[in-house]
Amino acid sequence: MSRRMHDSNNGAAKAIVIIADCTALILGLWILFALLDANRANDLVSAVHEASLWLAGWSHDLFTMDTAWLRTVLNFGLPAVVYVLIGHSLAARIRRL
Repeated sequence: MSRRMHDSNNGAAKAIVIIADCTALILGLWILFALLDANRANDLVSAVHEASLWLAGWSHDLFTMDTAWLRTVLNFGLPAVVYVLIGHSLAARIRRL
C-alpha cells in the first residue's frame, strides 16, 4: 500500500474519532448541566441542551424511571457510549486498511 493511501486512512480515522468524541462530550456536558441544575436560560446551556436532544433523539425516553437524574444519565449517557464505541471501532477498522 502506498504511503499516500495510508495517510488518508489515518486522516479519515482521526476525523471519525474527533466527531465521535465531540458528540460524547456534548452529551456528557448536558448530563453535567442537568445534574448541577444549570440555568437553562443561559445561551451555552441552551445550545448544549438543543444539540444533545438532537444527538440523543433515537434514545429519547428509552428509560422512564421516576428518578429524574438517573433518567437523564441513562437517556443521554447511552448514546454517548454508543457514539464513542462505534466511532472508535470504525476508526480502528479504517486504520487497518
